[in-house]
Formats: sequence, C-alpha cells, structure tokens
Amino acid sequence: MTTVDAIVLAGGRATRMGGVDKPGIVVGGRSMLEAALAAVASSVRTVVVGPHRPELSPSIRQVQEVPAGAGPVAAIAAGLRALEECDFPAELIVVLAADMPFLTAEAIEELAGQAVAADAAAVFAADETGRPQYLVGVWRREALLSGLDRLDSLVNQPMKALVPVDTVMVALPGVTDCDTPDDVRRARARTAPLTLDEARNILRDKLSRLPVRQTPLRSARDATLAMPLTAAEALPRFDVSAMDGYAVAGDGPWRLRHDVGFAGGQRPVGLTGGEAVRIATGAHVPEGTTTVVRDEFVRLEGELLHRLPDTPIRDDVRRRGEDWQPGDLIAEAGTAVSTPLISAATAAEVAALAVRGPVRARIVMTGDEIRSEGPLRTGQTRDSIGPVLPEILSRYGIHAAERVHLRDTPNGFDEVLAAASDCDLLVIVGATGGGAADQLRDALARTAARILVHRLHLRPGGSTVVAETPTGTAVLGLPGNPYAAIATLAALAPAIVEGRTARTPTHPFLIPLANAASITGPVPRLIPVHPLPDGTWSGDPTIRTAHLAGLLHRTGLAIVPPNSPDHALVEFLPLPE
Repeated sequence: MTTVDAIVLAGGRATRMGGVDKPGIVVGGRSMLEAALAAVASSVRTVVVGPHRPELSPSIRQVQEVPAGAGPVAAIAAGLRALEECDFPAELIVVLAADMPFLTAEAIEELAGQAVAADAAAVFAADETGRPQYLVGVWRREALLSGLDRLDSLVNQPMKALVPVDTVMVALPGVTDCDTPDDVRRARARTAPLTLDEARNILRDKLSRLPVRQTPLRSARDATLAMPLTAAEALPRFDVSAMDGYAVAGDGPWRLRHDVGFAGGQRPVGLTGGEAVRIATGAHVPEGTTTVVRDEFVRLEGELLHRLPDTPIRDDVRRRGEDWQPGDLIAEAGTAVSTPLISAATAAEVAALAVRGPVRARIVMTGDEIRSEGPLRTGQTRDSIGPVLPEILSRYGIHAAERVHLRDTPNGFDEVLAAASDCDLLVIVGATGGGAADQLRDALARTAARILVHRLHLRPGGSTVVAETPTGTAVLGLPGNPYAAIATLAALAPAIVEGRTARTPTHPFLIPLANAASITGPVPRLIPVHPLPDGTWSGDPTIRTAHLAGLLHRTGLAIVPPNSPDHALVEFLPLPE
C-alpha cells in the first residue's frame, strides 16, 4: 500500500446550496465529509481544513484557512503547513474535497499507485465525462510546495493557478461532486435504501442530542439520565429489622423486655447481654443488638425467650448502607427514567435528575382524503390511526402534545417545518412516496433539512424518510397506510429516542418463528406474530395494510430477514396493548 498523507477540504457554507454546510450533507446514511475521510482512511496523517468539527477523531488534525472561505488554494496551503509541522511528512499528498459521496478508498489507492508509477507532479481524477477533478488528486509534496510558492496571493485563487503542467489524468468512478441541491437529490436517488440496522445506527449516532436539564423526579418519567444517578444517602439509613421478631443481645435464652420497636417509631433503649425486645419489620434496632431472630424460630416461656432447636442461625438485620452508601452508583448515564428508576432515586434521597428528554412530538396527518370527524364525503376515508397515535407513541416514551391535519397543498409542509422548533420530533403520516401529492421530500430539501434515512430496505415501510431540520427538530415521515405506519414506527421509534436523548440501546429480543420460511421474501418483512403453546411463535403470511385489524389478538411484530428458514430466530417488537 502506498504511503500518503491527506488534506481534506471541508470548508463550511455552500452559496449555491443556500449556505448549507455542504460537507455535513448526508447521502446514503453518512455525511460527505465522512465519505471523504473513509476514502483516505489509510493515510498516515489526515488534516481537515475548515470550521472546527468536534465530532472528528482526535487523530485528525483540524485547521482553518485564513481568512475563512478564502478558497481551495488557501485551504490547501493551510493543510500543507499543518503537515509540514509533522515529523517525516509523506512524499505523496492526497488532496480531496469533501463533496463526493461515492468516492472510495480503492479509487484513492488507484490514484496513489499511478502517482508512484508516473513521473509527474500530480495525478488527478477525471469524472465520467472526462472532465478533470482537480480536488481529487495525489500530489508530490515538493511539487505542491513549489506551486504554492509561485503564487503571489493564495486568497480566492482558482485551482487552475496551482495545477502544474506535468500531470496525469485517471478516469475513476465515483468522482461526481455535489454542488447544487439537484446534485444532492440525484446522488440520494442513486443510493440504495438503508437496511433497518443501518438506519437505526444512523439515528442513534447522527440525531442532535436534546439539551441537558435538571428536573424533579415526578417530571422525569420517559427521559434519559444525562448524568449517573448516585445515592445521596445510605440505604438503609440505619440498622433495621428485616423481619417481625425479636432483637437480641448475646446468646439465648434472653429475658424479654416489655417495650416494642415499631417501624417509624422511637428506637428502643439499648440492649444489654441476655436481653431481647419485640421488634417489627423496618424498625430501628436498639444499640447492642447482636441479631434479630424471626418469630417462627423462637418460643416464649414466661419472660424467657428460647431459640427453637434445629432452626437456622440467620441475621435478620439489614445493616446501614447494605444496599448502597452515599455516592454509590445506582444507574449509569443513558438509562431510561422508568418507574423502577424513579423509585430507586426516591429511596436514595435524590430529589432531581439531570436528564435529556422526554421527546416531545407533534403528529401531522396528511392527505385530502383523510377525515377525522364528521360524515365521509366521496373519495374520503376515516383517519383510523391519528386518534391512537399519541398512545402508541407513549409506549416508546414519546410525548405527543398535538395532532394536526395537513391538506395536500404545495407549500403546506414548509409552514409545518418552519413552525417545528417548539417540538423535538415531527411524526408525519403520509406524503413520503413519489406521487403527485407527496410533497414532504421537496419541502425537506427547501428547508435545508439533513436527510438521515432516505428510504428503507423493508416491507412495509420502504418509503420512510427521517431528517433533521436546521433548528434541530427530527422529522419521521411514515407511510400513509395505517399498518405500514405503525409497523415502521415500532421499528424506528426506539432508535430515535436513543439518538435524541443519548439513551443506551437495548439488546434486540429474539423469538423462534415457526413458519418463517413461508413468510420470508427478498426484502426484510414486518409481520404480526402470536405465541404458540410449544414456546415458538407464528407469523401472519399475509397482512392488509389499510387498517390495523391485522394486529387484533397479536402480541407484537417480527422482523423476518430474507431467506429465513422455519424456526429462525427473529427480532420481536412488542406492540402497545
């Protein structure tokens, strides 16, 4: 493998794209900057030139040309200076613009190999039309230094001013750049639909995190811990009886006193050797207590208490801090705030939590044909999922604050997206396909939203789109068919919550699907399932998507991969009751 260093040009705002951060545009599930870095991953050193990006690995050096936005030549000079500061810089330098989503490491290796073989100052890629791409090249280091030295000024110089005479052109696939919204749209159309696992990982990694906030316990349900939960007080706070019985001091038999220790009551006076006192579960044991002997292990003869023969010797005292001490970890950051967690925090004397979330959603039902109330007119159908969507979303810890109906108008989605900054998630049902009335994708492009999931390799749910607006609101565009919408929501909602709140992902729950072979197809399928008496599960080979009747008497859904045999282990998605 040829030894090279790399300079990746990742200048920020693209004027021909409305000022959007072009290297950050996602195509095929990764940003164009990520694609560029993957293409030069084998480089000894990599310098990224452009605005600072905190998400990049510390091994990647980041610099900014001066002044910012001074053009590619100034950016290359800034990157080269950073490389010259390193010990033993490579003799070959890859120069690559971060606007080519399909460029591969193999293509860069081909250029580097040609640079070694050719007696030329630089080797550049040519696109499929034969046009040279001067920002996809491998330079000899001395030639690049010399070319920069020849220029009187570096600011706003065209690349042709830097290109030497003795160059080699190599036709390579994947060197088409994305300079306009139409270029991005065409690039995304070329990209294969994402698998469900790919989509989930993208949503977990690429969705913007919600801010951290301090909230009382009673308001934290369905949020995610942003900081570890640690105990503010020991549990138990003092030594308490674990059973109804007798607190005793020393070996028996014991003389029984007449006072009694109750939970929440006054602590009994301390015991001396040979004494016992009646005590209730949860009561503070008196000073001097050796142990607590439960009722069924003793007999009382007058005022003397005897341990029954052949009963086990047990210490039925819960000692101070037995469950946890002050400062002990109870739950890691990333844990969902559930009923057990709230209870544990209460027991640990924690009154408030640092959390992200819960995710607040607005539901948007689309289509002139959908009617929620009143008599149906010709061509209309009843909205059968809008009324139940808030409850379904709550199953995934998403709080739906509002549900609206959007008519099929050219600019309706622009208004919805513009007003979305007051929620964390827009759940849009319908308008995700390619039909005349399906306006969502065009509206997302007009608002410069980041497309994270453009389509899914899944049935139903292939037309699903997930994006994020410039104001940080996630947009989940679901298919219009009720079953397809709910099934896809079940598959993606947990990953959206995990991404927005930095929640630790749960492991998939697998079930044996007895009739998987009769259900499997060329594309992964989402199908309803129910348990069988032998512990396996059965799936429904056919399902109507226009309503949710197919979910009646069904426990959940299964994701059935292609070519699954009978009794294959498949992922189970529980459904809300």
